Parts: sequence; structure tokens; C-alpha cells
Amino acid sequence: MKLHQNAKHFASRKALELPGVRSVAKKGLVDLHVRIFSGKADEAHREQRRAHLEDFFDATMDMYLAALQAGYTEAEARETTHIVANFDFYNHGWAEMLEFPPEELTDHYERYEAFFDAHGISVDDPLGEFRPAGGIADAPATPERLDEADFEHAEGGYADDVYVETDDGEVQRGDIEEPEDVDPSKSPGT
Repeated sequence: MKLHQNAKHFASRKALELPGVRSVAKKGLVDLHVRIFSGKADEAHREQRRAHLEDFFDATMDMYLAALQAGYTEAEARETTHIVANFDFYNHGWAEMLEFPPEELTDHYERYEAFFDAHGISVDDPLGEFRPAGGIADAPATPERLDEADFEHAEGGYADDVYVETDDGEVQRGDIEEPEDVDPSKSPGT
């Protein structure tokens, strides 16, 4: 799939890896993702989905760190979290929030199959072992939207690898080079 990547993403990774800063960075990143993805939702459903998205994205931050610890690059680790979010959006029928078309779900799963299988993650169970013990908030599903959607935010054709769009709009395969002297205070919320 195609992701944006810049120094802010590396700062966020560093902030999540620092014990004293982790909780603040995590909250800031969760808030950012909730704001972005709820902004893609139909206005009539935004508030109904907010608590679910907060819980879901909170769990994906732990998944991101696990992927980094397993040796995935920053973009690959972040991509795993976006892929599972799309599994969840698909399962709920939240077509307008999908980042890639539904016919690419299997392709994206298969690229990270070893990581997903190791953590009990599937299209049907997007969080696997990262699901919080208390679960995540429910949100109403709109499965009928999958049949009638034009998937306005989905961008297909990037299922074979991780692609990064840089600040200057250039798209390349794989991560950009990590900047020197990454400042974790540049992460959202810190």
C-alpha cells in the first residue's frame, strides 16, 4: 500500500520506543488516527465510531512496536497497522474509510502472513493477540455500504510491496532513509 513518510514518522517511532514518553506519544498518535479516519467516515456515523477507533488504534500502537522488534522497517511496521485497520473497516462495512479496495485484502494479508499468523491476526480477527483483555468498544456496522460503495479513499495497485510517498510527492518502493538526529518531541502529542 502507499503510505506517506517523513521525519515525523521516525520521531513518532522514537517516542513510542522511549519508556518515559511512550504513553504521551501513544495518546497523541491515537488521537491523530481517530481524527483522520473518523474524518473519512460519513458524518452521520462519526461519533458512533469514535470509541471503537480509539480502542482499535490504541491496540495497533503495540502491534507497530512488535513489528519493529521483529525487524520490520518503519514503513512496513506502520503498514501492518494500516492493513489491520482496513480489515476492521471492511468487517464493519465502513467502505468510505478503506485505504485500498476490498479485492486487495488477501494480497496485503499474504505479504505479512508470517507476522500476522505469529500474532493470531486474520481478516476476521484484525487485532489477534493485540486485542485488549477488556475488548474494544462496539460500533454499528454498515455492511450494505460495501455493495454500493465507490471506495472514494481507497487507492489500489500497491498490494505487492510497501510504497512511500515523500513530502515532495515522489512515490518510491520502501522506506525513505531515516534522518539523522531524529527528535522524538516532534511526534504528535509530545
